[in-house]
Amino acid sequence: MKKLILTLLLCFLVAISFGQTQRKISLYLSGEYTETLYDRTRLNNPWSAGLGVQGFLNNTSKFKPTIDITATVFLMHFNILYLDESGKPLDGADGMVNAFAGVSYHPTKIIYASLVGGPSFINGETHFGIKPSFGVYFSRKQKLTAKVSYLNVFNRINSEDLGAINISLGVKLF
Repeated sequence: MKKLILTLLLCFLVAISFGQTQRKISLYLSGEYTETLYDRTRLNNPWSAGLGVQGFLNNTSKFKPTIDITATVFLMHFNILYLDESGKPLDGADGMVNAFAGVSYHPTKIIYASLVGGPSFINGETHFGIKPSFGVYFSRKQKLTAKVSYLNVFNRINSEDLGAINISLGVKLF
């Protein structure tokens, strides 16, 4: 009987000790607001709202690999007709999906900066974009975060870029 109790106690202690390890990935779900700074059809898509997911690969370094996936919808449209050089109409952006990857720098437990880049999908077209960001956590437990980002999508219309400022508030999923 003592062997059984000792074996169960050891199994319980081992299970608890394995349960205390830090997760390899931290994942945040965020709500986002994006204000268009410049675009060929800026008045047709002045701002958007959306959702995002940001993940960090937890390691012992201050530099962490990160992914940043966002989907936004441009809710306000003025429907101004824009024409290109040949007289064909230009479409404003209805929505945008970004699938970015890069690196983040965490100098302390409550602030971080990141630089990510990758494909940006606008109106069925794929463009390259970059997104430098600065973020803060509201506590040392890192459950809530706020982030300000600059987004640049290269060559959106006739070699002209789309630029925007992005503000997001996120909650840690795990």
